[in-house]
Amino acid sequence: MSRVFMKGCEAIAEAAVRAGCRFFAGYPITPQNEIPEYFARRMPEVHGSFVQGESEVASINMVYGAASAGVRAMTSSSSPGISLKSEGISYCASARIPMVYANISRGGPGVGSIQPAQMDYYQATKASGNGGFKMLVFAPFTVQEAVDMTYAAFDYADRDRNPVLILADGVIGTMMEPVVLPEMKSDEEVEAMKEGKKSWACIGHPFDHEKRSWIQPGHWKTTDMQKANEDAEALYASWEKEAKAEEYQLEDAEVVIAAYGISARIAKSAVDMLRKEGVKAGLIRPITVYPFPYSAFDHINYDKVKAVLDVEMSIPAQFVTDVEAGIKGRCPIETCLCSGGNIMSREAVIEAVKEIVKK
Repeated sequence: MSRVFMKGCEAIAEAAVRAGCRFFAGYPITPQNEIPEYFARRMPEVHGSFVQGESEVASINMVYGAASAGVRAMTSSSSPGISLKSEGISYCASARIPMVYANISRGGPGVGSIQPAQMDYYQATKASGNGGFKMLVFAPFTVQEAVDMTYAAFDYADRDRNPVLILADGVIGTMMEPVVLPEMKSDEEVEAMKEGKKSWACIGHPFDHEKRSWIQPGHWKTTDMQKANEDAEALYASWEKEAKAEEYQLEDAEVVIAAYGISARIAKSAVDMLRKEGVKAGLIRPITVYPFPYSAFDHINYDKVKAVLDVEMSIPAQFVTDVEAGIKGRCPIETCLCSGGNIMSREAVIEAVKEIVKK
């Protein structure tokens, strides 16, 4: 297949269209504006619908409505915009509505900066909304991965009838790279996917607890919310097999870097440079940040490793919490951090690794 040169945000949008997404509602916010802009141009070409809502709150609830009717639907935003969408996302999880959304994250807290950051890790993996619901959360470190993850996310959402999050950042969203785009779902396939949801979708069924006749912000099969939460817990437990990580130069590593997303991309190149200087560095890069691939940290040789270096664009560190849970006290943990819209530098990572080696 031929490769095309695309900006990250636009590539995410095109991947969604090719996966059969036919409804998008969003609201402008830097650095994800190219996603709704692209959908605004692209949706009419595939007989889909684009809506710029009057707010983030309006947009997520439009997605909730479209997805409830069986349409593959998506939204996107950045950091504070995702916070505004959190109630609607929680409603989708409660009502078991499949939808996909992307967070092209920026600095914080509050409105923060418009530059890239990784300060939404807790929000994405621990508390995306009220009620303790969970989602599959994918963290791309290239534009190609963002494309592949977005395309697959709609299948995961439909399989589990649950929201799925693509957790990217302002670097991945605005950089341009060559990508291979996935196959376009045909009109017949898109219609078949919608048809397959008729048993539960909100399409005018007569009142029946087994079917929907309206959008119900709660568990639609029963009024027993404890049972609903027990069912959800069983779903989340089934995702353990979905946890994925890249393990790079790990076998003989004396210092292991733990990083995700754009920080992992920078750290991986730092590992290559350190190896050329004779420093035995390695990398663990979570591909899913929920569920977290804790088992990857069991593959570290703790007889050799001096420390694990947590690298992330967040102050205070957030990702480090899961790194600590994976290491289980088997070696020291150091951090290499930046925030406020500053992008992690390869030089900072290399210096931090060398400081560990000196100790």
